[in-house]
Amino acid sequence: MKVFKFGGASVKDAAAVRNVAEIISLFKGDKIGVVVSAMGKTTNALELIVDALYNRKKSNFDELVAERKDFHIEIISELFTNKNHSIFSEITTEFEQLSNMYNARIPDNYNYEYDQIVSLGEVISTKIVSAYLNECNIPSAWADARLLIRTNNKYREGEVDWNKTEGLFKENFLPEFENCDVQVVQGFIGHTSEGLTTTLGREGSDYTAGIMAFCCDAESVTIWKDVPGMLNADPKWFDNTIKLNSISFHEAIELSYYGASVIHPKTLKPLQNKNIPLYVKSFIEPHASGTVIQSSTSEDHLIPSFIFKMNQVLFSFTPKDFSFIVEKNLSDIFSRLATADAKINLMQNSALNFSILLDEEKVNIEEIQNLFEDTYKVRYNQGLELVTVRHYDQETLDRVTTDKDIILQQKTRETARLIVKQK
Repeated sequence: MKVFKFGGASVKDAAAVRNVAEIISLFKGDKIGVVVSAMGKTTNALELIVDALYNRKKSNFDELVAERKDFHIEIISELFTNKNHSIFSEITTEFEQLSNMYNARIPDNYNYEYDQIVSLGEVISTKIVSAYLNECNIPSAWADARLLIRTNNKYREGEVDWNKTEGLFKENFLPEFENCDVQVVQGFIGHTSEGLTTTLGREGSDYTAGIMAFCCDAESVTIWKDVPGMLNADPKWFDNTIKLNSISFHEAIELSYYGASVIHPKTLKPLQNKNIPLYVKSFIEPHASGTVIQSSTSEDHLIPSFIFKMNQVLFSFTPKDFSFIVEKNLSDIFSRLATADAKINLMQNSALNFSILLDEEKVNIEEIQNLFEDTYKVRYNQGLELVTVRHYDQETLDRVTTDKDIILQQKTRETARLIVKQK
């Protein structure tokens, strides 16, 4: 069995859904678990619907629901010539139930209600894709992640019960392949022991593919994207990027940790545990080789990879009593940063200073100053960039620091990290 994952961009309109069917048709005879995200920007639209519901803005709520319904009806109208096809009534029913939620009792738990509404994007997209595959004579079944992936009750960040989930896949999913070649499952979604819908948080649909592969002992996972594979740098910042043909799970996790737009570690971990390779391939050029992420580290060092984080702010804290930065100070500093929910991109200390780098748009500078001003002298620099180079050499470092002042740098044998500012 193979696992395929198609994100929102790969099912954004009718032409994209047709392309998904064409890709799947290339694997005739294979058993494939297909994970599908919400179509296009539907998740963002459903988040606005949740906000309109909680803020009691009925006209806004009704307008947003109607807009999403029209978006999906337009797609299925292009895909299905038979206007009496059951998919029309199925999708209409989903949106009628969503509309009715405005007059129902609103739970106090915002995150719970968020999961019940935002998860509908994947429910709807998978019903459409599964129906269209059958229309194309690709034997397909719709499978409900709300009956397969068991999580705890942590809404919006559901934590997987692996033993229960593995059992559910083996009991309720794998046997269905006797009746079809393809099963279409919602990404991003799970359920509690009470049968309540949860979502899996950041990169949830990729994670679903990893969960399915682990539980079903799949031979591989393929994530279909609008790029030829994993590149060694973001083409927004770099010309002449190079595709990485093969990297290890270890390298992919390192790149993700430093901020690269690669596969999230929580997706990779279950695959690494069972040595299941992950392919990143182009849904535009499905015959191209793409990138494979697997256990071997033999090719990791061949091509330097560049990761840029823009709009960084560097804070430096100096104890007002000139005490050394030791464990007691560090514990105090981290405790205060946790209060501000500050996520540190880089840190460094000397005898009397402790410095941290944060994403400027994710932190309130004044709040940080107020948290520390009683005990520490606080200084900060804005408008900085963080450059991380894996498998660097001097040529690559010279390349990324052209016309830039180096504010701070850290190097290990494999990774160089530089805070720079435009001259």
